[in-house]
Amino acid sequence: MSGSVRAAAVTLAALAVSATAPAAVTYPAGQAAFEANCAVCHQASGAGNPALAPPLLVYPAKYLSIAEGRRQLVMTVLYGLYGEITVDGSRYNFKMPVFSQLDDDVLADTLNYIAFDLGHAPSSLTPLSGADIKAVRATPSSGAEVRAHRSTVLQALGL
Repeated sequence: MSGSVRAAAVTLAALAVSATAPAAVTYPAGQAAFEANCAVCHQASGAGNPALAPPLLVYPAKYLSIAEGRRQLVMTVLYGLYGEITVDGSRYNFKMPVFSQLDDDVLADTLNYIAFDLGHAPSSLTPLSGADIKAVRATPSSGAEVRAHRSTVLQALGL
């Protein structure tokens, strides 16, 4: 093989590897927490599990775009979400567990991993902070309140 052919082959191989290499994770601590606590139901990719847990690839990123959506994300992880919901036209009768035992910064990183790394939220959106989690934690909500709030968020977002 001539030098120029070998160089071209190496260049093509490098391009193939870079085209298939996964994107860098912006929130590695959130990824670790997601894998430990969420992936069992929502899958490691966030694609969800039919009839069990909804996908997390679209709605969380959209929720970040409005104040009440941001609050909904936090309420959901702190206080759970129970009963039938519809996500992207599919129905789930899901019992999202409570994760209030996790640290505020860990929860913020986890939600940011879901929205930005899995859901590809635009970088123009502001990530959640531990202070955002703490503020919502200061006013506990029931599962019924989390569901009712979700309905208002979906309506505000046109989902």
